[in-house]
Amino acid sequence: MCFSTTASFGAGAVLSIIGVASIKKIQHPSQILFASIPLLFAVQQIAEGVLWVTLPNPVYASLSQVMTYVFLAFAQFFWPLWVPIAILMLEKESKRKRIQKVLVGMGMIVALYFAYCLLFYPVHAKIVGYHVTYKVEYPNLLGRYGGIFYLIATVVPPFFSHIKRMWMFGVSMFISYLITAIFYDHYVVSVWCFFASIISISIYAIMIEIRNMTKKIPVTVDLK
Repeated sequence: MCFSTTASFGAGAVLSIIGVASIKKIQHPSQILFASIPLLFAVQQIAEGVLWVTLPNPVYASLSQVMTYVFLAFAQFFWPLWVPIAILMLEKESKRKRIQKVLVGMGMIVALYFAYCLLFYPVHAKIVGYHVTYKVEYPNLLGRYGGIFYLIATVVPPFFSHIKRMWMFGVSMFISYLITAIFYDHYVVSVWCFFASIISISIYAIMIEIRNMTKKIPVTVDLK
């Protein structure tokens, strides 16, 4: 997390428990990506926890650099691709699927851009006060549109899902982004990922709803 070592590892532990519980609710392979989100956020938070421990000590400079890339790979490459694909996999309605595919395309553009940047441009992390800040030297190829595409790919998909509780996930993500952008504008990557990881706990509730929806589907018996 962005505020302390204990909070980062604590968030990672809680998310791991929620992630395992969500995965246990899986009834179909199409639900795996979505149910895995809390567990993957746990890995990301633990990576930042390691940064809190290693950044102050030059002896662990190599490990710090690896964890910096792990955290940014999740934040910049992984999530704009994983979130829309995970929600698309859950969709049953054809019209909604077409919209979700467009959002996946936006996420793919952003993810590929950041993948290129992570491979060919230097990144650094350092502790500033009660935050971990990430310094990147990326080319401004996408300009402000990159941020817009990222936001659309990660926040908008829940609003086009047929699952009733999914919109709450989207609203929470959007509000947390606004809070982060307004009050933590210099630490957006770290702080928003923390808020998003906590919000991802709602995925457990959504998995319960999906399970209940599945139980309500009538079973037809072919007597021929």
